[in-house]
Amino acid sequence: MSAETNHAATQSEAGSQPSIEPRREVTRDGTEFVLLGTAHVSPTSVAEVERLIASEPFDAIAVELCPHRAEVLRNPDAVQGLDLFAVIREGRAAVVAAGLALGAFQRRIAQQFGIEPGAEMKAALDAAQARDTPVWLIDRDIGVTLKRTRAAVGFWQRAKITAGLMASLIDSDEVDAVEIERLKQGDILESAFTEFAQSSPPLFEALITERDDYMAARLRQEAARSGARRVLAVVGAGHLAGLAQALASESRDPAVIIAKTSQEPPASRAGLWATIAIALFLVAGFAWGFSQGAHVGMQLIGIWIVTTGLGGALGALAAGGHPLSIIAGFIASPLTTLHPALASGMASAGVELWMRKPTVGDFERLRDDVGSARGWWRNRVSRTLLMFFFTSLGTAIGVWVAGFRIAAIVAAGGAAQ
Repeated sequence: MSAETNHAATQSEAGSQPSIEPRREVTRDGTEFVLLGTAHVSPTSVAEVERLIASEPFDAIAVELCPHRAEVLRNPDAVQGLDLFAVIREGRAAVVAAGLALGAFQRRIAQQFGIEPGAEMKAALDAAQARDTPVWLIDRDIGVTLKRTRAAVGFWQRAKITAGLMASLIDSDEVDAVEIERLKQGDILESAFTEFAQSSPPLFEALITERDDYMAARLRQEAARSGARRVLAVVGAGHLAGLAQALASESRDPAVIIAKTSQEPPASRAGLWATIAIALFLVAGFAWGFSQGAHVGMQLIGIWIVTTGLGGALGALAAGGHPLSIIAGFIASPLTTLHPALASGMASAGVELWMRKPTVGDFERLRDDVGSARGWWRNRVSRTLLMFFFTSLGTAIGVWVAGFRIAAIVAAGGAAQ
């Protein structure tokens, strides 16, 4: 049913140049798949992709991209059409901010080494279009990958990864040799998570193994649908071995594999239970307070409103918010903590967007501004996203502080009133 050939340097037909990039060939169900492993920051990989497509016949070109990443690669300025109101309302601020940070990391590499990460993928897209060859986008949606990766680890490891990733992405220093070597073996997501993935089997499974299985299933699915007999698949070198193995040996129906690996993890109930716990705690605390006297009950309510409100307001202030945005953070914080679908950052960011609407120039400069920490605060687009995060973070801190203060008063039997 299948056969695999491994080529460190191969010559597929008379007169062609040997491949200088890792390459494997797998024949499955009558289709020959030529898997080319590339380095995402290598001019050599770009040249090899162009040479291979020009010198050998292929019925289709498959690339390690999802539709969203392909669109960003083709049109890096698409962010200029971003609807920030919709982003905030739909809770997509985190995804957009992560995309901007990753884009900034790409630009740092481009400036340092003179090549955009993913240039070999774009070269494959351009070459296929020039020859009117069908293109298959075989990678899993990046949003699904991020969600499954996030769900694969615990809270503290997730926080550690996020903090380290965000700090490195806005760092203005040159990308060091270790990071570049990681990028040569995989994409930016893999590079960012490599240290953690190697020591966390669940993270490795979600980030790498599942994508190998998904891409192999997509190749089989598209080949069966189109009848293509020879297909070039351009993938990161880090995926080459796993993809070849899955393509050669996997016996399950491709549709079953795709459905399983594309399924978003179930929504965590932690937020809901935390909200319920906070509400019950407050009801019990306020009830006890009023049982001790109206002044005690009002004192506890005041502690909750002022402490959480100040937390949200200080967060908005740290993000450089407009005075009305800061006020909105103060007002929203005591209320939004009692509803799992609301965040105080939505209120402050919404007011900020209303008071300081981003200009065309802000969108045009966005890709450059997010390359530095100062730029995140200077640009009205990125500052609105910061407003969402910092206000929400300040509110969360305020909740803990207020909770401890209320609990201390209750535990003391009202002695601290």
